[in-house]
Amino acid sequence: MRVRGAVAVGAAAATLLLGACTAGEAGVPGLRDEAARAYVSGDATVEVLPADDRGEPVDGVTGTTLDGEPLDVADLRGETVVLNVWGSWCAPCHAEAPDLVEAEAQLADEGVRFVGINIRDRSVEAAAGFEEEYGIGWPSLHDPDSLLLLPLAGSVPPNTVPATLVLDEEGRVAARILSRVDRATLVGVVEDVRGAAAAGR
Repeated sequence: MRVRGAVAVGAAAATLLLGACTAGEAGVPGLRDEAARAYVSGDATVEVLPADDRGEPVDGVTGTTLDGEPLDVADLRGETVVLNVWGSWCAPCHAEAPDLVEAEAQLADEGVRFVGINIRDRSVEAAAGFEEEYGIGWPSLHDPDSLLLLPLAGSVPPNTVPATLVLDEEGRVAARILSRVDRATLVGVVEDVRGAAAAGR
């Protein structure tokens, strides 16, 4: 799949977003109604940035994972990284989790790394329970105050959950998805980013 910017896939992303909002209204087992209303959905864009428009490498996304291990996303330069912003309280995050797991399984053999940023979950146990429920095996930084979104402010609007960024091998934001994502869309975006990198070598 070739993604040629927000216009090419805007309609599909809008459909995903509408589904996410519906999921928020319908609720998720154990999800409080006020939490379902608390998230701010994205602007329904799927955007792949040309290499010349990618800006500087991302710095400052560093902290402790839900497993208590230190992690600095900058240490993953040289690899393509899928960075997913999520919360256990977020209904669309529950809806997209199985697609993320399938995408990670498909892309793992290509050397693509997945990292989560878990925001606004005060309870590590609740966030860890989310990961266990969906079989998520990649690390997630625990960010209850959403401070790790500050270095990403130019790419992820405040309180947009879920959101997914793809960082190229130089650590730059190469693509962003500001809504719930499905497996095919994410795999296609990652392949576009990796294909552009290969073509530029």
